[in-house]
Amino acid sequence: MLKIGITGGIGSGKTTVCRIFESLGIPVFYADTVAKQIMVTDMLLVAGVKAAFGDESYTIEGKLNNKYIAQIVFNDQQELDKLNALVHPATFRAFERWMNTVPAGTPYILKEAALLFESGSYRLCDKSVLVTAPVDIRIARVMERDEVSREQVASRINKQLSDEIKKGMADYFIENKETAALIPQVLKLHHQFLK
Repeated sequence: MLKIGITGGIGSGKTTVCRIFESLGIPVFYADTVAKQIMVTDMLLVAGVKAAFGDESYTIEGKLNNKYIAQIVFNDQQELDKLNALVHPATFRAFERWMNTVPAGTPYILKEAALLFESGSYRLCDKSVLVTAPVDIRIARVMERDEVSREQVASRINKQLSDEIKKGMADYFIENKETAALIPQVLKLHHQFLK
């Protein structure tokens, strides 16, 4: 079974693209969603986070203390790297478990991850797809979706690898802009992957 990694910068529309693939019957592993879930369900990861950042990392109810963690990691690259070094391997383990649930005969699967290249998880995939969109459109989408300022979105974008760097690493591309319809682009790739 072919494993296809799919990524794109914040606001590029990679989730929308994945939903189109899902409508074609293709299973999608949403790494970022799973990472949030395992932050509270993977006890090995929970123990690692507490050891690295203190018991205050979690509430009494066992939920991740997002505000506390964000204060630490979003202003210090070393602390963010420390958190990622805990989360990425746990997400890889979750991906392997998920792969065992995919029905036999499935032609290919998608692994959607914002940090596909940064985390090294592209190495677990046979091919990769990069979803791109103009920066002004990405900023507008995220401002509306997350109710954040232009500056906050720009800061998040600047923390990710640029599309130019990712283009040098990706095998396939989908342009998500007003002048390029998504469905025909997805269908073209779908037929390629089926071959």
